[in-house]
Amino acid sequence: MNRMPLDKLGARETATGTIQFGVFFPWVSAGNNNRVFVKIIHEHDQFLQKIAPLVFELEHSVDPVYGDYWSCEVDIAHTPGPHGSIWGQPGTYVYRYEIHNPNVGVIDWVVDPFAREFGTGKLSAFTMGFQEHPWSNQELTWKTPIVNDLVVYELHLEEFGNGIDGAIDRLDYLADLGINCLEIMPVSNVALVVDWGYLPIGYFGVDERYGNRRDFQRLVDAAHQRGIAVIIDAIYGHTAESFPYCDLYRRLQYRENPFLGAFAKDYFGESTDFSRQFTCDFFFSVNYLWLDRFHVDGFRYDCVPNYWDGPTGQGYANLVYSTYQLVKANVGSGHWQRFANDNQVTLIQCAEQLEDPSGVLAQSYSNCTWQNASMDAAKEVARGNLGAITDLGLKWGLAGYPSAVTINSDTIIKSAFHYLEDHDNERFVCTFGIQWEGETLLQQGNRKLWYKVQPYLIGLLTAKGIPMLWQGQEFCENYWIPPGGIGRVMLLRPVRWDYFYDDIGKSTIALVRKLLDLRRQNLEFRRGEHYFYNDWSMYQSKGLLLFSRHHGHRFSLIALNFTDNEHVVPFRFPLDGDYAEQIRSNPADHFANVVANSSVTLRIPSNYGCIWSKL
Repeated sequence: MNRMPLDKLGARETATGTIQFGVFFPWVSAGNNNRVFVKIIHEHDQFLQKIAPLVFELEHSVDPVYGDYWSCEVDIAHTPGPHGSIWGQPGTYVYRYEIHNPNVGVIDWVVDPFAREFGTGKLSAFTMGFQEHPWSNQELTWKTPIVNDLVVYELHLEEFGNGIDGAIDRLDYLADLGINCLEIMPVSNVALVVDWGYLPIGYFGVDERYGNRRDFQRLVDAAHQRGIAVIIDAIYGHTAESFPYCDLYRRLQYRENPFLGAFAKDYFGESTDFSRQFTCDFFFSVNYLWLDRFHVDGFRYDCVPNYWDGPTGQGYANLVYSTYQLVKANVGSGHWQRFANDNQVTLIQCAEQLEDPSGVLAQSYSNCTWQNASMDAAKEVARGNLGAITDLGLKWGLAGYPSAVTINSDTIIKSAFHYLEDHDNERFVCTFGIQWEGETLLQQGNRKLWYKVQPYLIGLLTAKGIPMLWQGQEFCENYWIPPGGIGRVMLLRPVRWDYFYDDIGKSTIALVRKLLDLRRQNLEFRRGEHYFYNDWSMYQSKGLLLFSRHHGHRFSLIALNFTDNEHVVPFRFPLDGDYAEQIRSNPADHFANVVANSSVTLRIPSNYGCIWSKL
């Protein structure tokens, strides 16, 4: 894959204050009597009925690689504006393209696919005198964590903090909690004001709901200063109907499309066609811009089946390979040094390949993946299926997943995410004791059953792999998520920070803080081997799950009780020594002078768990 010439695309301000416009519209040529115009208006004037945008015609040329290229230069300051407008003044201007085609007539409201800023709805934007964020000195020393050390917090900027400023205000809280990586739901431009963001129309900037690229740069810089990496949701397998390379060519009534079309699978939206070099280079250029200009630490690639055509294909595997090689080639310079950590290239490339999560790790340059299997097994256990405890024990141990893969000459450490909740699914507390009725959008789980979630949190945050919390999970948020419909993606569910202060919230967050501190302080929970004690008659049949984490001389046993009754069971520690219980730290639960392989008696509280670590 190759980078597109971004220095000649989108709206760019020159040193003399003029604005240059450039866009690729393949197959839209002057030779076929097409004409392209840009319509510009100051943001302040856009809703005033007597002030119309100014219109400027673009010139056509042919790029040797990408074909039809349209461009022009506008001197905003020295061009007279409409009477009563503030044209020529500093600030943000919104613009759109208009195509005059001899066959279908005038096609208005065409979004700039290379815009760096956006206005309300389907409008592109630029800001006169725009200055990017002045990065702190920390950017030259910040290191993206290695994949095995990640503790991820998924959030939606508007729901979590009412935007970027609110999210920045909560970063100290997240660092104190033990988070070292944010996974941020889509920030790319969409046509709607309230939307999850998974049908983008603009990829090279931040949706105007959140601000502009300077605002997001501030967020990334502030996160790095607190030891927190940032990855963003990347939606490359499908787009919205109003994405310009969909909308324009449909209105032109072309039988083919230079960007979209059948490729792999077609789950929803308009499918992108990675058999076309234009599409491949477009999304590779998007990756480059976010890594270079926004300093993000990687990507969570949404809906990978939409562009997975195998390990040597032109789609997903090609994109993550090309992005890895881009980073590898630049790690010795400037802010790119952040990816050189512990003799690894620590670029985070996470695949949402739910159909074959272990396969995408083994067969691509992805170094981590989402997977629903451990969450699904946990829900089965929560519904009373004791037989699923065995499945959960194996899934939390990442059975069948590679821990490292050498591809070509590159050895990449591999891991997978574990979660009980995410943006796609209801809160885990909803699993207990709720009878859902119809399609009511605002149903909620019973927070009084918060205590039943405790053993699942203990397992999640001590298991092998990358633990992920969904915003507010740490103090028992209890929203239910519809399985489909517009209420799923177009309903804001703000994090209720008042939960942090009630008795349920305080109890839940105290447990999460304790567990994340243990994970941070003890290497076995991050990089240790995972062993599941698969003994049905001794453990699972009683509603218990036991596994251990072992690294060097470090050993910890995690014992979970999913039932309403306390259980007492025997266990044989494999190493001599003293063992202290870590969660409640009750001396009565400690074991002194244990002889390896001799039997001790474990007492595991109901709906809870214990962690015994060798001292």
